[in-house]
Amino acid sequence: RAINADRLPVRVIMLTGYDDPEQLLHAMHADAAAYCAKEIEVEQLVKVIRHVMDGRYVVQDQVLDREGLLDWMERGVESVAGHYYAELAETFSPLSPRESEILEYVTRGLSNKEIATLLGISHQTVKNHMTSILRKLAVDDRTQAAVYALRRGWVRLRDTVQSSGDELPDDEVE
Repeated sequence: RAINADRLPVRVIMLTGYDDPEQLLHAMHADAAAYCAKEIEVEQLVKVIRHVMDGRYVVQDQVLDREGLLDWMERGVESVAGHYYAELAETFSPLSPRESEILEYVTRGLSNKEIATLLGISHQTVKNHMTSILRKLAVDDRTQAAVYALRRGWVRLRDTVQSSGDELPDDEVE
């Protein structure tokens, strides 16, 4: 990061003794252009250097352009780094605050009518927001939208559990 912070025309190739997916993800997030095992063969390292000098990225023997790297990082965030990067992913939500609020209620299982009542807005306004949410997330229905939000850490399952109001007070529980 320090090298790239100075905006110098430098591309970083990391050589490491660790085969750790989380470290790989950290390195690429810090703008490394390639991440290779230090045992790499000279011929292979020369190929990596050429790819990097051509503006590409090398990750686990894959040669990627910037868009491919971002896609790879998103998949890595979801599958490797878990909760740590879920908070990071949260900052990249394409939804407005109101859409996020509505989506949170959807993950709790509320209907459009219930959401409208809770938020003090019309049923049609909730429907309009839902249409926008589905379009922005490129999903077909509210269930897919809820799953999408849960997988990205925008909403947590423990946040979605609703109280029915029928629980016994703590002093009455046996």
